[in-house]
Amino acid sequence: MATLLRAEAVLTLDDALGTIERGELLIGDDGRIAHVGARGSAACPPGCETLDLEGHVLLPGFCQAHVHLCQTLFRNQADDLPLLPWLRERIWPFEAAHDPASLAASAELGIAELLRGGTTSVLDMGTVRHTEVLFEVAERTGIRAVIGKCHMDVDSGQPRALFEQTHASVAEAKALARRWHGAAGGRLHYGFAPRFVLSCTERLLREVAEAARAIGARLHTHASEQKPECALVRERTGMDNIAYLHAIGFAGPDTVYAHGVQATDDEIAQMARSGTHLAHCPSSNLKLGSGIARIPAMLEAGVNVAIGADGAPCNNNLDALLEARLAALLHKPRYGADALPAERVLAMACRGGAAALGLEHEVGRLAPGMRADVISIDLRDPSNVPLARPEAAIIYAASSRQVRNVWVDGEPLLRDGELVRLDAAEVAARANEQWRAVCARAETTSR
Repeated sequence: MATLLRAEAVLTLDDALGTIERGELLIGDDGRIAHVGARGSAACPPGCETLDLEGHVLLPGFCQAHVHLCQTLFRNQADDLPLLPWLRERIWPFEAAHDPASLAASAELGIAELLRGGTTSVLDMGTVRHTEVLFEVAERTGIRAVIGKCHMDVDSGQPRALFEQTHASVAEAKALARRWHGAAGGRLHYGFAPRFVLSCTERLLREVAEAARAIGARLHTHASEQKPECALVRERTGMDNIAYLHAIGFAGPDTVYAHGVQATDDEIAQMARSGTHLAHCPSSNLKLGSGIARIPAMLEAGVNVAIGADGAPCNNNLDALLEARLAALLHKPRYGADALPAERVLAMACRGGAAALGLEHEVGRLAPGMRADVISIDLRDPSNVPLARPEAAIIYAASSRQVRNVWVDGEPLLRDGELVRLDAAEVAARANEQWRAVCARAETTSR
């Protein structure tokens, strides 16, 4: 059924359409945007539902370019540690203790939070096992997602359950890609996701890059997150982290690096030349003590930068608006008060993320023919008034609690603040139950 949305403003993020005050957007019955314009300009088909969203602003759903749905269950359980001890002492033992039920509960919990905060698309790195569960939950809950199993064929301190043989790891990823790449009417895609250089052989990195390019899938890995990680990569390869990835062909317009905090000037130039995308995760980088990625320098060089919350244990939430606000503020002391204005950060959170996911022709802006991944934010709260500049209100003042409606492919997944396909109380109850089960198994997990 077609739906006409009327709002205080429509932030299209489309270069031609711009911001439309007192605007409207028509969602066709095919799940795509049929029209965007001023009030009264749409020709509503018979049976069209009309929603008057007074005080709301419509904009594209947020596209997060780096999350770990498998880790949502570990929230508040891995705090105040740097990256490598955080992984070896907490995250990897918990991931090794996942079974299909606990992984499903973790994914449900994460997706419920993401949708309530206006995130409609994610690039997700799973754990080593049970990746099909992540796809099944994403299919059932309605979110748009690019998901990949994690690869770990080097002993980098992980439990035995997370150690893989190279051939088996690549073969499993290929099988998952055959099943899920383009599934759910194109809402789900496969993305090959080696964890990071320290946990993967060069053979695996080269083989997954070849496999991804054979089917037009994304490549996704962590890169240059923390100084000790980079030192170990130089010790092993004789090269800086991102330079090494470029040297072996794990780079390009189909590739997303998470973090890039320690990227050198030469590596930033390499990323720009190759078209490699960067997922900026400011909360995670601060909480793990990694540092601050030089995002304005990357943007100036021509790197496409997206935003990601990373995982719940190193954030500890999945709030796109919080990440966007932090991204806007974090770089001003070094680069100046005019660095990363609200409009630029909003574009990173929507269009930048869509480009990183390979979906820039489908989502990330509101224009006729695009998929109807749309959110409404209620800006009538006193903390947002007066609404002189909606972009500034969203980035600097709004909170995720003000996201009231979410559509993916034109289907409402959040209606007036309530999840449609998920029951928040049931999701939380299952998560608590499965967290206890993971803890019990993790106590007996050993290397």
